[in-house]
Order: sequence, then structure tokens, then C-alpha cells
Amino acid sequence: MGHALLAGLVAVTGSVVALTTAPPAQAAPPGGKDVTAVLFNWSFDSIARECTQRLGPAGYGHVQVSPPQEQIQGGQWWTAYQPVSYQINSRLGDRAQFRNMVDTCRDAGVGVIVDAVINHMSAGSGTGTGGSSYTKYDYPAASYGDGDFNSCRRDIGNNYGDRYNVQNCELVGLADLNTGKDHVRQRIADYLDDLLSLGVAGFRVDAVKHIPAADLANIRSRLSDPGVYWKQEAIHGAGEAVMPDEYRGTGDVQEFRYGRDLKRVFENENLAYLRNFGEGWGHMPSDGTAVFVDNHDTERNGSTLSYRSGADYTLANVFMLAWPYGSPDVHSGYEFTDHDAGPPDNGRVSACWQDGWTCQHAWPEIESMVGFRNATGGQSVTDWWDNGGDAIAFGRGGQGFVTINHESASLTRTFQTSLAPGTYCDVQSDRAVTVDGSGRFTATLGTDTALALHTGARDCGGGNPVPQTGAAFHVNATTQLGEHIYAVGDLPQLGDWNPERAIRLDAATYPVWRSTVSLPAGATFQYKYIRRADGATGVTWESGGNRTATVPQSGVVTLNDTWR
Repeated sequence: MGHALLAGLVAVTGSVVALTTAPPAQAAPPGGKDVTAVLFNWSFDSIARECTQRLGPAGYGHVQVSPPQEQIQGGQWWTAYQPVSYQINSRLGDRAQFRNMVDTCRDAGVGVIVDAVINHMSAGSGTGTGGSSYTKYDYPAASYGDGDFNSCRRDIGNNYGDRYNVQNCELVGLADLNTGKDHVRQRIADYLDDLLSLGVAGFRVDAVKHIPAADLANIRSRLSDPGVYWKQEAIHGAGEAVMPDEYRGTGDVQEFRYGRDLKRVFENENLAYLRNFGEGWGHMPSDGTAVFVDNHDTERNGSTLSYRSGADYTLANVFMLAWPYGSPDVHSGYEFTDHDAGPPDNGRVSACWQDGWTCQHAWPEIESMVGFRNATGGQSVTDWWDNGGDAIAFGRGGQGFVTINHESASLTRTFQTSLAPGTYCDVQSDRAVTVDGSGRFTATLGTDTALALHTGARDCGGGNPVPQTGAAFHVNATTQLGEHIYAVGDLPQLGDWNPERAIRLDAATYPVWRSTVSLPAGATFQYKYIRRADGATGVTWESGGNRTATVPQSGVVTLNDTWR
């Protein structure tokens, strides 16, 4: 949640309740691109520009914005987590700027996720960033009075073994809303509905362990879109009265152990241990789980890696984006020495890597892996290799392959993959790599470097230009959430009829799925389309006989098909 400097990031708790009416949890934000860039304390105008210039082109599916509601005044970062009304008017921008950001990002193919603070209000009295006057337990602009807050007016302290204490008393002195009260539930739902009316794609719900899961289910049921995506901040704490699993019925849940474990492995253990990372380590099931290397709280309390961690941090992000567990958040903030320090220039970002902005989402090693993840979605891990130490490699079916060398010396090896033969671009170095007819390639990796190949990057430079000869697959096919369309055929470049090596098509022009593949001039080939759901082991083949096409001697044959 947003009070690490005050609360010491103490985990919080909630109640065990049967949620028979809760909406089903979603495994990832809506759409096929599940990577979210968390632009912590960026202004709305700066985010709008970044969506157009970088996030959309890089393939980020969503951007998470800091709490937009009116809040207490002050220069510290945590003022954003002390709301005084539900008006959209903070130091990051006003309602018009927020609306423009949402529209601009949507046009760039990027959905906006809002960090929603609904557990509490402020710890004191004053005038908010939008000019609203308030006192603790009395917020006229939010239509809250003394009776809308829980009667326990003492601090939670460190007693997280008592469910009542955690869910009814005050977190670091913040006025704790009575989310069991109908009026409070409706006011929160009205706020979230207002954001939905402006086009937001979903929510990151702050501090949910302070809110009974049944209360969250009730609030969500009141929304104009009860099935809207949301993920919930629920920090795991061993032996506490409430565990994050309780909230899986009300949406995705952030897995804090993921980042903690990555720090331990990259700093002190062997990368070889990551072979079964995730559920095999006791983490929550991948479906319905959100993960991160760090966030704004953990980079300040040191429980995870941070921008200061050098190659450990960069390679951990590369691994996260390559590994098929959960839906990843890429944190992007600013330099700080004072843990309380707010954003440079009130959140206005003139350019990345200036004025203290660290822009991790734009680090080339990290940014390039967003395309890798999009291209390999739904593919299981194949061809795992490790040296027993800090060098690992693995594939994602026939769609991608990555290797990470965290050793103190360079690594030269011939790697076995499930990739189709041909030339690929290593998106980490922008260098061409040739995969032979047996799916092998040889490469040398320097210390603390990675290599990543995927079917969406076959040519280095020039933005993967159209091949000299090949086929452009265009198929009109409607799908359900989490399903994707692939092309497979009788040529090695089309997977030799092996669904695990099929070509994943791009849904950017949905319901028409597209991809252009290099094929030999004059080759006549057979092909079909298949449908696969994320995480599924089987596929659905389209009906009818094999389709047939011939590659011209020069240029690309365009195949305009309809799923049958």
C-alpha cells in the first residue's frame, strides 16, 4: 500500500468469508498484452505523451497511474494515499488532463489502470489539492461524516494476528472507512464508476487486507461493469490472521513473495533454482496473480531489488517478462535518498533519465522483453538448461527462447530450442542469430547479460521489415478473453504441423489476426488456423480441409481468410 515510510510495510489482514456472488478473478488485464508499466507519480500529461511515444509502440498493454483523487497537500510521495474527496484533482493533474490521458493512451493501444485508495481517508485536517476543506472523520466534499468511519479509533500498530484490529482500526492514524456500511459502499462504487465513465480499463485496489473480502465483493457488484479488471494489494505475512488468498474471489492478487524471492536468488543464490519458480515455490496459482520485481513501497523498504541494484535488477526484470507466471508490472519511478521525497517537478517528466526520473520501463533490456512476452503468451516452458549455478536458458514453446548469464565470466554454448530454423534478432543486443534445422544456435554471452529470440523479431533494425518473399496471414476470427489465433502448416517456418511451433498472430486489428512470415520463393504450402487459450495444453483446429497457397518469386502472398 502507499504508507511504507509510516507503516513499515506491515502486512495487513481481512476476514474469511464465503463469496458466492463474487465476480470471477481474471488472470490478466483485458486483452492479449498483459504487461503493465507502473509510472509512479508521473503527471497525467506526461503519461499521455509516454503512451504515444513509447508504451504503445513497445507493446505495453496497460499503464498504472498513481491515485488521481483529491488528496492532502504536501511534497511527500505518500500524500497521494490520503484522499480527502473523490474529485479528480491532484498535483498530477485535473479531470480534463486525466480524461485526455485516458483517451490518448487508449488510442495508442494502452489501457489505464488506476491505483484506487478506498480503505481510508486522511490522518489530519486541512485543505486538499482541489481546495476542499476537511477534518479527520468529516469530509464534506466526499459526503462522509463521523458515522461513516469505524468506531475503533486506535492505531493498528503491529498486531496483525487480530483480524478485528486490522480491519476496523486505523492504519498509521488514517481515518478508517466503515466499508460494511451501505452509504460508504455506494460512495466508493460511485467513485470507481466515475473513473469507468472516463474510460479507465481497471483498478489496482490499495490495502485490501484492511477491507473484508465480502465488503469488496459488494462494492464491486455495484459497479456499472462488475466484471472490470482489478488487482489487489495484499501483502503476504506469515502467521497473520488474513492471507492474500482470501481475496482471489474478488480479483487478481499481487504476490509479494515473488519479488522478495527474486531478490534472494539474484543476490545470494543460484539462478538454476528458478526452474520451477512460482507455484512450485509456494506462490499463489499463476492464474489470477499479479507480479513485480519491485514497487514503490518495496524499493523504499529494501524487501526487493530496486533501480539501485544494477544487473541483478535488470536481469530479474528480463526473467520476469520471459517467465510464464502471473501478470507482470514493470515499476518505473525516480531517484531518491529521502524515503519521503515526492516526485521531481510535481510529476512532470520532460524526458527519461533526466531530473531524477529512472524510467525503468524504458531501459532497453527491459523494454525489449515486452515484445517477447507478447509473442510467447500462452506457451509453456521448454528446453530448460542451467549450469547448476547462475547461467540459465529456456524456451517458450516454438515462439521464443531466452538465456541469462549472471556468472562472473562469459558463457559460450550451443543451445537447443524449439524454434523454427531461420534468422532471428536477439532483442537484447540487436544482433542477428541463426537457428539451424535442428533448432540449435551457438552464442557467447558476456557476464550479466541476456539473449532473447522470438518469432515477432526476425530481423534486426528497421522495425522487422516485410520479408522479400513470404506470406501475410490475415484471418477474421472472434475469440474469448485469453484466447489467441495461430497459423500452422507443412513448412518448417510454419511449425511442420506442430501446434507448439505454430505462428502466433497479432490481434492489433481484431477481429482480424495478422502476421507476416518469411517463406522460400515459389514454395507451395498447406496451412490451417488453430485457437489456443492461455495456459491450455490443447488447441482447437478450424474445420475443413487444409488451406493451400504459393509464395511468389518476389513479394508476399496475402491470405485473407475467415475462421471456419
